[in-house]
Amino acid sequence: PPGDTAGCTFCHTSPEERCSTCHQRHQFNPAVARKSEQCKTCHWGKDHRDWEAYDISIHGTVYQVNKWDPTQFDMSKKLADADYVGPTCQYCHMRGGHHNVQRLSTVYTSMGMSNADRGAPLWKEKRDTWVSVCDDCHSPRFARENLQAMDEACKDAGLKYTETFKVAENLMLDGMGEPMPKDLAPDWSGQHIWSLKIGAYHEGEKYGGKKGESGEFRMSNCSDIERVCFESVGYWMTYIFKGMAHGSWNDATYRDGSFGMDRWLVKAKAASEQARRFTALEKKAGINWVPAEFWRKGDYLDQLSGMKIVKEFPGKTIFDLCPEPGWLDTH
Repeated sequence: PPGDTAGCTFCHTSPEERCSTCHQRHQFNPAVARKSEQCKTCHWGKDHRDWEAYDISIHGTVYQVNKWDPTQFDMSKKLADADYVGPTCQYCHMRGGHHNVQRLSTVYTSMGMSNADRGAPLWKEKRDTWVSVCDDCHSPRFARENLQAMDEACKDAGLKYTETFKVAENLMLDGMGEPMPKDLAPDWSGQHIWSLKIGAYHEGEKYGGKKGESGEFRMSNCSDIERVCFESVGYWMTYIFKGMAHGSWNDATYRDGSFGMDRWLVKAKAASEQARRFTALEKKAGINWVPAEFWRKGDYLDQLSGMKIVKEFPGKTIFDLCPEPGWLDTH
């Protein structure tokens, strides 16, 4: 719905491809585009916490207290000639002035939400490239040690979110999820698959779909334990990755990072325990609980594509309606 996705669509539409997004329509001054604040418009927030991680890191602090001094940050120089006292977003991610920001990134893997081992040999070239950025100011050993610390923090976070998901998964498989996929309005793709069944790695129809079908994350119209799982990986694990990648260790630990994952894991366990106790009591009392009707309709889900597909193309999903594989990625 437009009201819910306003923040998403303002960044994830034409601004991604416009020069004026960074250079500003009425100025188009390269000196302005070289300042870290230009990235802040889009690259901040709960699930992509780049600006916050940079801003409160040692690098961000150096930038904030010195950016007014042209002898420390001479923004009139081309990025290839920059000799700043500390790095800006552009200095590292657009090193030398190139515009392919993803070329110089740590192993990104879905905003940090993936359990991929970023230190694995598969990523050696990308890791070496990143170290070559750090050694403009630091030793290669220092850079590699900090990247290894990031790897270990992400592995630890992965253990926590895997356990959180397992608690919710076991509850759903035991028929105690409130509500279950069949009780919900369809997700945006027109499916009634468990929202945390991501990827084609689950067998059978016990998750609500056929083999090979994938669920879609729900942030609304889902059980509280599923929302907790989404926030654990979509928010806390992202904070940990972003914090460690930018040298914002407090952000990765105390603020909303590792300690946040701890709290949400306990939340998931508590919700599971409560559901199991309620189920045992209902069974003993002979109560047959039926989910309320609003779960099937949602609060505004008639505005989403899933409800439209179910009504106009019975038995189909948005993936069946795509003219070719990969169509959704480019449209």
